[in-house]
Amino acid sequence: MSSTDLGAFLKARRGHVQPGDVGIKTLSGRRVTGLRREEVAMLAGVSVDYYTRLEQGRERNPSPVVLNAIAGALDLDADLREHVFRLADLVPVIRNTVRDAVDESLEELLAAWSHTPAIVINRQLDILASNELADALYSGFTETSNIALMTFLDPAGRDFFTDWDRASETCVANVRLALGYAHTHERVQELVATLHEASAEFRRLWARHDVRGKTHEAKFFRHPEVGDLELDYNAFDVRSAPGQQLIVYRAAVGTPSADKLCLLESLAATRAATVRDRA
Repeated sequence: MSSTDLGAFLKARRGHVQPGDVGIKTLSGRRVTGLRREEVAMLAGVSVDYYTRLEQGRERNPSPVVLNAIAGALDLDADLREHVFRLADLVPVIRNTVRDAVDESLEELLAAWSHTPAIVINRQLDILASNELADALYSGFTETSNIALMTFLDPAGRDFFTDWDRASETCVANVRLALGYAHTHERVQELVATLHEASAEFRRLWARHDVRGKTHEAKFFRHPEVGDLELDYNAFDVRSAPGQQLIVYRAAVGTPSADKLCLLESLAATRAATVRDRA
């Protein structure tokens, strides 16, 4: 990463933090959005000149102690703090070979989960593997190779993601987190270039410098055949393939979404049987 990447990130994050968030009292009529450089420097215990040089990309070797202090001043969470350290090249890079191939045993596990949509993705949100029910869930999309491309470039994305604004914000934050890994940097840059050129909404969200990894939350989808679905998901790191994640969706038992997921499973099974009969 370059020092300008770090500087741009710090400047963007400074604009997201309100003085009251970090205990600074201000007078009414304040015109500055977010924190001033002087305030970040004060909270971090560094000189204003040093912090200014860091934001402007003229300071190339911040220490971990200084970055921790600045991260605290900017109220960065764990994902954001990790990202800022990667931008400063202070996180040891483990030279693992990045694989897009999914282990056969994991693919067999996905196939065995006939009642649960499940996919395997990499850091840049490429879908590397999926089971039959996940394919049925995403059947409204023209192409299902990458979640970011599906969200921003496929017309189906606006209808499928019920809360598209939230889905798009999360998607961009996931992609920016991926940018911090040296072994995926070039591929993520290619993805960002494609999205940046094609989507004004992506350009707006990218400029916010939000960073977030996948954890656990509810997702709201509108499927063209079964209607609205509320699904929880869990994300699991694949230990045998660093950078890969297993994403598993489920509907709460006894809910309308559970009934609709069963209907989707039945439709998928019927189609699969028809294809086999024609073969």
